[in-house]
Amino acid sequence: MSDLTFLAISGSLRRSSHNTGLLRAVQNLAPHGVTIDLYEGLGRLPFFNEDLEDGPEPAAVADLSRRVREADGVLIATPEYNSAIPGVLMNALDWLSRPAGRHALRHKPVAVLGASPSQFGTARGQLVLRQILHRIQAPVVAHPEVTVFQSHQRFDADGTFTGDDITEHLLRALLAELAVLADLHAPAHAL
Repeated sequence: MSDLTFLAISGSLRRSSHNTGLLRAVQNLAPHGVTIDLYEGLGRLPFFNEDLEDGPEPAAVADLSRRVREADGVLIATPEYNSAIPGVLMNALDWLSRPAGRHALRHKPVAVLGASPSQFGTARGQLVLRQILHRIQAPVVAHPEVTVFQSHQRFDADGTFTGDDITEHLLRALLAELAVLADLHAPAHAL
């Protein structure tokens, strides 16, 4: 397996977000040869509008699409809002799923994770996200499922992961599985 670069996208805009903190923890746990590039431009994306597809692609959309295309895989950390995903994340997925059949996420390996102060973590939100990714033909890591529950006990006031062995083990395992999936979908293995 060669060196890999994964683009990490947090579905939260909050400055001290537990989900962004979770992705920073993944950066710190990445093994040698794996680079985690944290994308922090979600709030700059315009609302998806098909009328904008006829003209030049908005700069923020072009940047995100390019970074997804160049990455070997994508990590998406999602909060859970109303048993689903945040609108800002859905907006990004709408942009990344266009144009149909030629979009940046098509056949791009994705790992899903999330943190929430609730008792159930982000299980329902992740289910919604997995359904969307399935629909847009992005292969998703099946296991492990990383749904960090009671996240307020695992992150400090600045959103920094304070660590626990089980979560760290799951994050390392998720990265390993994403690496396997990325290797399977590398251009040399493509049909």
